[in-house]
Amino acid sequence: MSTLLKNVTNCIWHAFDSLQNNEVVHKSKLKVLTANIGTLLDLYGVEKGLDHFRSSQELTFDEFRYYLQHEVFSSLPKTVTLPVVREYEKKISEVCWFVCRKSLLGRDKPVFGDDSVFKLFRIFCLLADLVQDSEESSRYVVVLQPSEAGIVAEQLVLCLGLRWDAADWEALGSSIGHFKWAAFLAVLEAKYCCDHQLHAEALVEAVDEIYDVFIEDIIKKGYLYKWGYLLPTMREYWCVLQPCALTYYKSSAQREQCGRVAIDEYCSVEPAPSAGDGKLQRFQLVTPERTFEFATQDHKSRLQWVSALRQAAAVSGGAEGYQRRARAGRRGAGARREREARETRARLQNEVRARLAAEAQAQELAELSKKDNKKLEELKNAQAELERLLQEETQAKRDEEIVRALQARVLTEEWEKREELERLQEEQNRMLEEERLKRKQFEMLQAEKEAQFKEAERRLKELEEEKQRLDAELRAAQEKISQTEHNALALHVQLRDHPIFRNGERARRAISFVPTTKSSSDTLIDVKAIRHLKVLDDEDKL
Repeated sequence: MSTLLKNVTNCIWHAFDSLQNNEVVHKSKLKVLTANIGTLLDLYGVEKGLDHFRSSQELTFDEFRYYLQHEVFSSLPKTVTLPVVREYEKKISEVCWFVCRKSLLGRDKPVFGDDSVFKLFRIFCLLADLVQDSEESSRYVVVLQPSEAGIVAEQLVLCLGLRWDAADWEALGSSIGHFKWAAFLAVLEAKYCCDHQLHAEALVEAVDEIYDVFIEDIIKKGYLYKWGYLLPTMREYWCVLQPCALTYYKSSAQREQCGRVAIDEYCSVEPAPSAGDGKLQRFQLVTPERTFEFATQDHKSRLQWVSALRQAAAVSGGAEGYQRRARAGRRGAGARREREARETRARLQNEVRARLAAEAQAQELAELSKKDNKKLEELKNAQAELERLLQEETQAKRDEEIVRALQARVLTEEWEKREELERLQEEQNRMLEEERLKRKQFEMLQAEKEAQFKEAERRLKELEEEKQRLDAELRAAQEKISQTEHNALALHVQLRDHPIFRNGERARRAISFVPTTKSSSDTLIDVKAIRHLKVLDDEDKL
C-alpha cells in the first residue's frame, strides 16, 4: 500500500526526527516504532527484520522508509477502501504523535489545547511536503507552502467569526517563506488566536471544524428531512456528507447514528415529485440498492445539498481522500503558474536584451552622425522632411479631433440605447414577475381542484361499496322469502294428504290453520300445525 505510506510519511518523519541524532536513529528505537505501526496494521513481528536490514546499527530516514515500504506496507492488500485507509492514517498518526508530541508541544504561551494541537498537526502533515533541507545534505524537513498555510489560517479565522486579510497574509508568507511546524503553530496562536475575548470552547470548535473539513473530508453537514422506509413520514436528521457516505444522526452532537447511505460514482441526484404541500423542497438520492428521498426547508439549501451530493459522488472512487486530491489539483495549478511565470520572465529578459541592443545601435548611429558634419545638405533635406511630417501630424491631430467628436456622439447614442434597453428589461422583468404570480395562482387552483376530485372519487367509491352491500342483503332476503314460500307449499300439500282430511270439518279446520305465506316466524307456525294435527288424531281415537 504505497498510497498509505505516502499519506503518513510526514507523520513518520516527525517521529523519526524526534528520535534521530545526527541524521540517523538507532535500530532499537526504530523497532518500537515499527512494532507499533505493524500492530495497528494487524502485522506482527515486522520489526524483527530490522536486525538483518543493513549492516549498521543506525538507519537514515531514507533507509527506514525503504524498509517500511518493502517489509511492512507491502503486506497490506493492494485495494483498500477509503474509510479503511482513513482509519489506518488516524491510528498511525496517533502513534507518531505519541513519540514526538513532547518536542512539538513545547512553546512559551500555549493557546490551543493538546487535542487541538494534535488535530492541527494532522492537518499540517496532510498539506505539507517532505523536502531535502539542502541539496548537499541528505537531511529532510517537512514544510508547508504559504498558499496551503493560508488556506488553513483563513478557514480558522472564518470559523472564529473574524475578518480575513488576504493582503496581510501574502506579506507574511513572502517574509517567512516555507512554514515549518513550529512557525505554523506560532503564527496561528500569536497572530490569529491571541485575542483575549476568544473563549477556549470557540477555539476548540473552530479547530474541530477545520479538522472535519481537511481530515475527515466532510463536504457538507446540516439538517435534512428524510422520508422513512418503515414509517412513511418526513423526519429531520443531522446529516454529515463525506465522499463515500452520507451519515445521519439524531442531533448535531453526532452521538446516536441513525443510518448511513453509501455513495459511489454510480449514485445520482434527481428532483423528487412534489407532494403538494409546498413547504419542503424535495430531492432524491438514487443508489444501486434503493432510492432515498430528502427535503430541505428552502430552495437555496436544496441546491447546496444537491451540488454537494453530486460532488461527493464524483470524488467517491479511489483510495485518495477529497482534500488530498484538491491539494494535488492546487499543486498542479501552482506548477502551471510557476511555469508561466518563468516563461514570462524569459520573454521579458529577451525583450530587455533586444532593447539594449537597439540602444547600442542607436548610440553608434548618433556617433556616426556627429562625425559626419559634411552631410549638411542631407540634414536640410531631413529638416524639410520633418516640417512636412509636422504638417501631416497637425492634420492628423485635426482628423483625430473630428474622430473623437464622432466617437462622443456614438457614445451618447449608445448610452441612450442602453437606457432604453434597461427600461425594456425592467418592463420584461415586471411582466415575468406577473406571469410567475399568475402561474403560482393557477398551480394553487389546480391543486385545490385535484384535492376535490380525489375527495369525489373517494365518496363515489364508498357509495359503490354501500350499493354492493345493499344488493347482497336484498338478494339474501329474496332467497329467504323464496325458501319460506316453498316450505309453506310443502306443508300445505302434506296437510291435504293427511288421513284427518277425510273428515270434512276437521280438514277445513286444519287447512284454515295453515298460513298461505310464511313470515319470519314460519318455523313456529309449522310446529303449531303439527301439534294441532296430533290433537285431531287423538279426538278420532276417542
